[in-house]
Amino acid sequence: MRILADEYPEYYKIYVDLIGEGDILDVLGAGSTALQSLLKNLSDEEADKSYAFGKWTIKEIVGHLLDTERIFTARALRISRGEKQHLANFDQEDYVKHGKFYQRRLEDMTQELLLLRAADLMLFRSFDDVDLMQRGYVSDYEVTVKGILYILAGHELHHINSIKTLYLPVIKKS
Repeated sequence: MRILADEYPEYYKIYVDLIGEGDILDVLGAGSTALQSLLKNLSDEEADKSYAFGKWTIKEIVGHLLDTERIFTARALRISRGEKQHLANFDQEDYVKHGKFYQRRLEDMTQELLLLRAADLMLFRSFDDVDLMQRGYVSDYEVTVKGILYILAGHELHHINSIKTLYLPVIKKS
């Protein structure tokens, strides 16, 4: 089931466009596997590096992915259950700033992300076509549950690509 432009806000098109053909749950599973593979050989020292001053470290990206996974899954659950309230947005910069990800081991964070995605996929597989097309509001924009899944998958792919193209070349030079 392909996503339509009216199922997510235009702001997220950059992420949704990263998703190819195929089942979105398979894409979410493959993204999780790709991220695990990408991070498995990095040390904590390497994961504490950034490609430029003022940019997040790899640990901060992983922490951001953890936060985003939880928040977007909660949104998908609430909207699938018929939530009519406008759900709050979140400031990713504040979340990363207060996340203290530098204190954590990368291995622990990646394991947490793996387990979280596995649990979320179980939830997402319980959604039928009606659930996936439920519409709700986050802040002032309308989104379907399916739209949230596409955004979540594309967001992860965006960060996988940035780690590959921006972070790993810097780490390999050091």
